[in-house]
Amino acid sequence: MSADSLDRVATIAWFARQPPDRRDALVRAGRLSRRQAGEWMHGEGDEETGLLAVVDGALKVYGQAPGGREALIGLLPAGTVIGQSAAFGGGPRIVTAITASPSLIFTLSDSALRRVAAAHPGLWESVTALVYGQLRANAQAVAEFVALKPRERLVSRLVQLNSAAGGEIAVSQADLAEMIGVTRKAVNGWLGDLEAAGLVTRGYGVIKVLDAARLERMLAQ
Repeated sequence: MSADSLDRVATIAWFARQPPDRRDALVRAGRLSRRQAGEWMHGEGDEETGLLAVVDGALKVYGQAPGGREALIGLLPAGTVIGQSAAFGGGPRIVTAITASPSLIFTLSDSALRRVAAAHPGLWESVTALVYGQLRANAQAVAEFVALKPRERLVSRLVQLNSAAGGEIAVSQADLAEMIGVTRKAVNGWLGDLEAAGLVTRGYGVIKVLDAARLERMLAQ
């Protein structure tokens, strides 16, 4: 993979926050791979853990619901880093991650993390902060389901996805519906209302947010 691709890994927020020498060591220790849409990156319960960064494309994240059903719980755009480490008191993978589109993925295995941490012990603090961020996002998602009405859940999810995607969200209406627990027909109707109000526009597999501030104010009312 080209040096330019590795340079892009270094600009992802979690990596960019690392001290330069640690960041360089992490980038050298990982592996870049091109993946087609629908490829499994890891499954819930996998013993092999580590970190995964989306350089291009997006990941769908699934959790297991009662009865063994896989439920779509998140869509992770480029610039996202997820994962945990069994080497630092963690356990098996807690979610399944599958590419949502052709993607460029950077992976750091547990063995790679151990090698970097041997020379840069502060790495584990950064991994802990990453895991904390994931737990916080999960807690927010639970609170969203408890406190918000279905239409408000759609607005909240659009705000969250837009904050990571920067104005253009690569997501289907069917995926949005699954993430917030409603029908595709309901999502289509609500998006139509938001489009008529000048807040979003709809395309094939894409939603463009035109006024994020107004969407956020809708949640505050």
